[in-house]
Amino acid sequence: MLTNIMYVTIYVTDQDRALEFYTEGLGLEKRLDFPGPDGRFLTVGVPGSPVQIILWSHAPDAGQPGGSGAPGPLILESEDLRMVFEAMRRRGVAFEESEPVDYPFGVRIEALDPDGNRISLRQQLKP
Repeated sequence: MLTNIMYVTIYVTDQDRALEFYTEGLGLEKRLDFPGPDGRFLTVGVPGSPVQIILWSHAPDAGQPGGSGAPGPLILESEDLRMVFEAMRRRGVAFEESEPVDYPFGVRIEALDPDGNRISLRQQLKP
């Protein structure tokens, strides 16, 4: 039986630039950083959460980040998305929309990392 999400992979062209974006821009914390047999294994995560995001380097000639079999978008949750949005915007994070959008299940907005990966930010509607 599966019990937890362990990792989510984001394909990046420059791991140092991505690390700066995810830690300084989005406010995540650096978790692991060591050379591995297949390349640098670099992860970040939301403070207090067991889930880690792998910032995986891919070859520049691979086309789209991660290629056609790339995992879907990363989704991060907030209890006050509008406050988080303002803080991220002040730190230079780019967004697809100019403001968070209300939808039937809560609030959403899509951020973009330096490689064009979409990071979905969500706030669930409380009953």
